[in-house]
This record gives sequence, C-alpha cells and structure tokens, in this order.
Amino acid sequence: MAYRKVCDAQGGPLDGEGLHCSGALDLDWDLDKEELQEPGPDPDRMQMQHVDCQRSGCADPGPDPDPELMEPIQPAVSASPHGRFERLQEDPNYISHFTRTPGHKDQRRLHCFVLRYFMAGLGLFVLGVLIGWFTHTSPTKRPLVAPETTDLLEELLRGIKAEKIEALQKSFSSLSDESEESRARYLYRQWVGLGLTQVQLSNHTVLYSLPGSTPNTITDKSSHQCFLPSGVPCDQRGRNDLLKQQFAYAAYSAVGTVQGEVVDVQYGGVDELRRVKDTMNLTNRIAVVKLGRAPLLYKLSLLSQLGFGGVLLYIDPCDVPLSHHTRRQAFRVTLNPGGNPAAAGAGGNLTSLLVQPISAFLAKTLLSSSSTSQGDTCIPLAMPPTTERKKITLTVGNQLSSTKIYNVVGYLKGRRNPDRYVLVGSHHDNSQGGGAIMNQLIAALTEQTKQGWVPDRTTVFCSWGGSALGNIGSYEWGKDNSVVLQSSAVAYVSLNSPVRGTEALRATASPTLLQLTSDIQRRQLLSCIRGGNCPGPNVSALQLPGDVSFFANQLAVPTVEFAFEQTKAEETTSFLAEAQFSAESAETMDPLFKFHETIAKMTAEAILRLVSDPVLPFYPLDIALDVQNKLKDKSMVSPLLLSSASSLRDHAAFFQSETMRPANDPKERDPSHVRMLNDVLRDLEKSFIIPQTPPGVYRNLLYSIPGNSPQFSILKFSQEAVLHCSVKSNSADPEVVCRSTMNQSLSVLLRAIRSAERLVCSGLDLFENDPNDTK
Repeated sequence: MAYRKVCDAQGGPLDGEGLHCSGALDLDWDLDKEELQEPGPDPDRMQMQHVDCQRSGCADPGPDPDPELMEPIQPAVSASPHGRFERLQEDPNYISHFTRTPGHKDQRRLHCFVLRYFMAGLGLFVLGVLIGWFTHTSPTKRPLVAPETTDLLEELLRGIKAEKIEALQKSFSSLSDESEESRARYLYRQWVGLGLTQVQLSNHTVLYSLPGSTPNTITDKSSHQCFLPSGVPCDQRGRNDLLKQQFAYAAYSAVGTVQGEVVDVQYGGVDELRRVKDTMNLTNRIAVVKLGRAPLLYKLSLLSQLGFGGVLLYIDPCDVPLSHHTRRQAFRVTLNPGGNPAAAGAGGNLTSLLVQPISAFLAKTLLSSSSTSQGDTCIPLAMPPTTERKKITLTVGNQLSSTKIYNVVGYLKGRRNPDRYVLVGSHHDNSQGGGAIMNQLIAALTEQTKQGWVPDRTTVFCSWGGSALGNIGSYEWGKDNSVVLQSSAVAYVSLNSPVRGTEALRATASPTLLQLTSDIQRRQLLSCIRGGNCPGPNVSALQLPGDVSFFANQLAVPTVEFAFEQTKAEETTSFLAEAQFSAESAETMDPLFKFHETIAKMTAEAILRLVSDPVLPFYPLDIALDVQNKLKDKSMVSPLLLSSASSLRDHAAFFQSETMRPANDPKERDPSHVRMLNDVLRDLEKSFIIPQTPPGVYRNLLYSIPGNSPQFSILKFSQEAVLHCSVKSNSADPEVVCRSTMNQSLSVLLRAIRSAERLVCSGLDLFENDPNDTK
C-alpha cells in the first residue's frame, strides 16, 4: 500500500523538499506491492511507514483527527514509466490505525484546507508538465512507418515518376564537358544536395586501351581489297566511319600484323575446334568466331592454346532480332577480366592474339557464305565445305595510355545495423539511363527519411568509372575495401544497363535472391506497360556482365538486376552482351521513360526489402534446390555428390522453417539472434566460391553458363579436358587425363556443397538453445 505517498500529502511542507519521498517510479513499485498484500490492517507496517515518513522530513501530523470532521483524502494521480495513468485509492482501514484523541478542530480544518489546495496545485502542475512534454516532443519524434507494412513501399513508389527520370537524364546529358571527371563531379554535387549521409569522390590512375591514330584493317590478299571492321572499303571511308572506330576494336588486344588463312570455328566450341584441328595445322591461322554460348575470354584461351595468331569476332544475324540493325556494324569488346590492366603486366596487352570485332556483313564476305534469310527462317553464317579459304592480313594498332577514372560513393546510414551494407551500383558513362534512375532512387529514399523513416541497414550508392573497358572502377574500389565488404556487404543491386531494349523484361539474380526477385517481378507485371499482353516472370541465375562481376564473383555477395532487353534471353545468345555498340540514347529508346520508371520501381522495392526486413529475404532452400537441379545429369556425378546435395536440401528446409520463421515473428524476435541468423544467410553463397576457374567463368558456382539444361559451370567446362585429350595431349592414355580433370572438378564441387551444409548446421546449432524457440 502506498502509505508514503499519503504521508507526504497529509503533513509534508508545501515546498519541493517535501516531495522527495514520492514519485512515479516509487508509485509504481508501491502499487505492485499493494497487489501482493493481504487485505486488512497491519499495525506493524503502519508503524514502520510512520517512522519512514518522519525520517523523510515529513511534519508530525499532530493529534489524531476526528473521524466525523475528517475530509476525504484526495486521489493522487501519477504517470507510470510505461505511459499508463494510474489512480491511487486510499485504503479505508488506514484511518483506524491512528489514536483517537480530541484535538483542535480549527487546526485540523486548516490542515484539510491546506491539503486540498496542495493536492489541487499538484494536480495542475503534473497536468501542465504532461501537456508541455507531449507538445514539445511530438514535432521532433514523429511516428515511424513500420517497414513491415505496405504503406512505406506505396509511398516510395508514388515518388518515382517517368517525368522525374526524364528530367534527370536530360540534365545529365546536357553537360557541356562529357569527360568522366566532369560527370563524376556532377553526380557528387547532386548526391550531396539530395541529402545522403556521406558522399566520397575518389580516383585511380589506370591503363586504358584505345584505338590508334589509324584504323584497324583487314586486307584480302587475293584481291588486295582493304576493309574497315564495319566492312566499308578503306578507300571509301568517310568521317562517320572514323567515328565508329571508337566502337570497333578489342581493348587490350595484342598489336601488330598477322597474315594467314581464315578458319571458320563457329562459336568456338569443343566440337568445332576438334573438327578443325583434325583437318589442318592451326598455327598463325586467323579464326572467325561468333559471340555467344560461352565467355569470350574462355574461347580466346582455347584458340591461343591451339596456335591461332588472330581472331575476328562477329554476331550472327540469326542470334538477334531483325529489328536489331547490327549487320553492318562493328562493335567493341574488352579482354580485361577486371581491374587495372597495368597490374597484369605484359605492357597492358592481355593476350598474345590479335583480336578484332567485325560486322556480320564483313564476316559473310570473308567466309564466302551464301547464307540468307528466307521469310521467318534464318540460315546461320558458315563457310561452305568446298570453298577455298581466303588469306588475309589483319592489322591492329591500339594504343595504351594512363588516365584517371573516378568513383562516386554515397551512404544512407542505417539505424540498427549501420555496419551492414546494401550496395546499389551503376556507372556514370551510362547513356541508357542508369545514372538518372540512380538519382531518382536516392531522391525518393531520402524524401522518406525526411518523413521519419530510417532504414535498418546502410545503403551504399555507387557510380563507377572505367566500366566499359573491364569494370575497372568497381574492381579497384572493391579490392581496396574487400576486408570490410567480406563481412559487411549483404547484397548488390545492379543498374548496369537497365534499358537496352523494349521487348522483354528480364531479371537476373543469384539463387539466394530468386524468391524475392520473382515476387517483385510478378507484382510489377500486374500493371505492365503493354496493357494485357504481359510476359510471365523471367528470372535466371546466369553470369551477369558489368560491375556486378567483382561482388558476385570475388566476394559472393548475393546480386539482383532488372532490365529490359531487345530480345528474349535465349540460352544461346546471352553472352552477346559482351559486345558494346554505340548505344542509342535513353530518349530515343524510351521516349516516355515508362520502361525506366518500371525498372526504377522494381529496383526500389528490392532495396527497401533488403535494407528494412529484420530477417534478410534470403532463402537457403532455393540454393539447395538449385544445386540439385544442376546435378540432374546423373551420368556425370557420383552417388556421394547426389547424397550430399540431398542432405543440404533437408537441412536447408529445416533451417528455413524452424529458425527463419520464428525470427520473422515480431513476438518471438530476438535482435541478437536475428543478427546471427542474417550472418549465416549472408555467408551461405561464400561456400560456393572456388579457387580457380577457366578464363571468363565465374568462381561463384551458383551462377550458370547458358545451355540447354542447368549445369554447374565447372562441370560443363571440364569438357576442356576432352579437348586436351583430343588435340593437345601426348599421353599414352589420354582418357586418364580426361578422367583426372573431371574427378578434380567433382571433388571441388563436393567440398563446396559440404561446406554449405556445415554452415546451415552451425546455424541450427546456434539457435538450438534459443529461449524463444517454440519447437
């Protein structure tokens, strides 16, 4: 019972010192104690309470008052620390414990009046304090929008509009100075103005490979006819042809001149190379190769081993839609796998081959092909079997120069987990609207922070330099910060080339983010641009081109990218993105910027989920199912490998249901356990990083190489062993070499699967003694 409070009210002085034995915290404690007491009088407790009152400075209450003249004690009101208002009611037994002796009634009446005014004044004081507190705090502590609700997402998406993206793109395109430094500094000023927590502008001096002062040429020895890479005769070149040379070379190719016969190797696959090796000596020959089906760097490594001196690259017209006018266009490729080529040595030339991209029109001439399109039927380019091979001279005159590239990195700091980063990347030499979409996303997210929302994790916005010649800026920044990123980066959202066509919407994601990506794409397609003719979700885990490469391939950071393409993502043509054409402007490709708006909204939803969801939207079961799906060809794998994959699936399913599900329930969520759970989810893809792969093939095994059926890249490219057995090996038993190489690949894959399973099991052990566990 709260007798101390009553004592203060009855006999204490009216100054502040007389209130020191009362208060909100004491009141709550006394109320709790009151609930535990048995009803009825307690003389000992009354005596003790009276002593406490005297020790605390309360005045002697004087003679016992007359019950008939005793004024009822006014209720005292106090606010608890939890924001509740409690009413203290006086116990009627309290009065009976005083000694009833006659007293001075006038004095007692005076005490009653004083008590009444004191209590009224105290009530007004408390009421004024409460009103002042709420009035003062309400403007500064605005209620936050719960990220679990859809209100924040809807408000965020309403702020993303095609008109805003168009204005940002026009502002970016209108810069008088088109140098990379000028663009980077422009973005720096924009991001600072938009309110990012911190913005950094950094530079690196790197080695660039650029066209020489004279164009690269291909000369037919028999007719002495000289051609530019586009197929235009050298003596008929115009000013526009010289400008196109900027997009008609292979960066970091060897330079010089090579003479030899052209050899048609189609896509440079194992079967084609075995066929030509069996029929001729390939030393110093010049291969004519189609892009697609496999990474360019992988093809070039095989051609170099077989002794070729030069390579002409082209895109078969049958691999692109008729509306894609590339037949008379040459293009640019880079032979840089990533980072500053100066670190690779060899003077910056990254291959011994002379490499030159050419148009399909010139390839048809050099192959003496009569292939033509007949209605809807397209006949691929190929050299007729009985045709005499042309002898040509290939001249490559690229030049190397040192230059500075610039990266712009801005931070939107998180609240609960500021040391966990969601990276959002584009590049500022992007004419396809990636920079404009990035600025719109920053504007939309910072606007929400001004309304009171704070993300859980930190968003890191990155605009990279040197992307076209091998993702140099992202590699250099990633290497400089690799120690931090290994433990802090949880996802990478790519805006590498968001709108490179208007025909098909494609999403690419690692298996970790497959479910989230599918959900976002499905929701956005409900209101698709074309009205009723909406394509279904199209999500794959194919290797991604662009700056995402370092984070997916070297650090195993889960990645996602949404993009519109000119054609459907066919399995045989996905590596056509390695060709860089003189791109159409964003205004020409998407005049209303509606496609840009769609990509911006899908990307915004992915960012919001990744920075706000208490449990990262990663699903380990999707990884396990993807592993099993890639092992469908049981002829190439062992029972032990299949058993390990099945065990990984079982443990991942249990982990996802027994650990992740309770963590997603706010009533059962424990912050420290959720953080540990998220670390397990973040690190799961790291189990599938292997030490070495063929050139151009991801070290992260979860990303696929296109083909007729899903397959681990390390198993598919173990067919390289077949090539070595057939055309390179001098072993008495070449089959032993083949089996050894395949067994090594299977062993590496088995270790990766078991490593992932151990991580999942450690996560289960971590939460085994969770007091919130309901199992």
